[in-house]
Amino acid sequence: MSTLITTHLEIVLVTLLSLLMAVVVLQQRRSPQSAVAWLLFMIVVPYLALPLFLLLGFRKQSGRFAPIVFTPEMAPEASGGAEAARLDHVFHQFGLPAATPGHDFTLLADPVLAHAALSNIAETATDSIDVLFYIVADDPVGVAFVKALTRRAHEGVKVRLLLDRFGSLRPPRRAIAGLKAAGGEVRFFSPLIQRPGNGKLNLRNHRKMVIADGMRVFSGGMNVGEDYLGPEPVPGQWNDLGFDLTGPAVAHFEDIFISDWEVAGGVPDRRPHSGPVPQKGDATVQVVPAGPDLVLDPLHDGLVQSIHAARERVWIVTPYFLPTELLGNALTIAARRGVDVRIVLPRKSNQRLADFARGAYLREMEDAGCKVLLWQPGMIHAKAGLIDDVAFVGSANFDVRSMLLNFEVDLFVYDASAVGALEGWFLDLLPDCKAGVPRASFSRRVAEGVFRLGSPVL
Repeated sequence: MSTLITTHLEIVLVTLLSLLMAVVVLQQRRSPQSAVAWLLFMIVVPYLALPLFLLLGFRKQSGRFAPIVFTPEMAPEASGGAEAARLDHVFHQFGLPAATPGHDFTLLADPVLAHAALSNIAETATDSIDVLFYIVADDPVGVAFVKALTRRAHEGVKVRLLLDRFGSLRPPRRAIAGLKAAGGEVRFFSPLIQRPGNGKLNLRNHRKMVIADGMRVFSGGMNVGEDYLGPEPVPGQWNDLGFDLTGPAVAHFEDIFISDWEVAGGVPDRRPHSGPVPQKGDATVQVVPAGPDLVLDPLHDGLVQSIHAARERVWIVTPYFLPTELLGNALTIAARRGVDVRIVLPRKSNQRLADFARGAYLREMEDAGCKVLLWQPGMIHAKAGLIDDVAFVGSANFDVRSMLLNFEVDLFVYDASAVGALEGWFLDLLPDCKAGVPRASFSRRVAEGVFRLGSPVL
């Protein structure tokens, strides 16, 4: 009898929890496929679905992450082409800072030059160095970088290092201990051990930036490690992009860092800005973050709108291609309208499951007229794109996780020189690309379809 009562109570408890989780799912801003996937998961295997939902199911939750507070505009708003003005307006309507001119923008596509820029920004800082990365590897490049920060801390520069706990499971611990001993502050974003229902474990900080004195930033898609950059090329090094930026928009990178630092338990210590930030060059840029610290999804929705409005081209470079339904539809519709849609990916990435899951999406793109270009030499980790006369580069992959879950930051560029630099880099990839999605057997197509059904659960 007691066993029957216990079983009955367990069934009642699981049913009530499932109903509660179903209400949460239906209240979240999800695609219908994602909501249905979670609901079916809860019905079929509730004992597995409920704990996974507590760990992975939450997206944006009011009260858990305070919205980013952006520095008031300190430079005149930018003027540019029709697409630039339209996209600038869209992002501004989401509460993001407007695009501004007066920047010195340097695209860093070579790992040696990127390493030199990263080292220089750390060595030339006079007051503060704020660092945020998903990964600082425990290899010679990662160790040397932390040791460089340690030297600057010894010299009286204020150093703050923020790493994602999941991305940096194996950081250079001895070097980090030395940085702490020198007076540097080190924090980890979203620890792996959290109270149940916290909902933060699945929300990783994928942003990358080094800010010197609040006046100059190194950012993009590169982490710190031999795979990404270094003082000399190494075999198998990845094809990646970073950039060096000075000008008014650096203040917005600082705003993002301060917000993340506070989430990780750090004291905000926001430096007051006295007067306009100096304009350094001719580039016009706009900082576009994504993540749970924004009320909506400006990066995702801005890209959807811009792709639908594209007239000539949509060129995308990404290591992983698992688009949301809205982004996927925007690309296929653009291709059918006659827009030149090109998607460049590595022939094989470092994520086998992502490569397997992308098959169904890529076949759909190709059937609609998109050009799928697989880069043959190795791994592309760069995340960039061109839409008519606008370009973007940053940390966000063209996948569901980057667009709707992770903390990310991209830079949109609107001037001809900066757009031309990204266009030239893209065109240089093409000779090493092979067009077309490889043929697949019926069983592989079925398996790819199953993986595609599972991707909205995240």
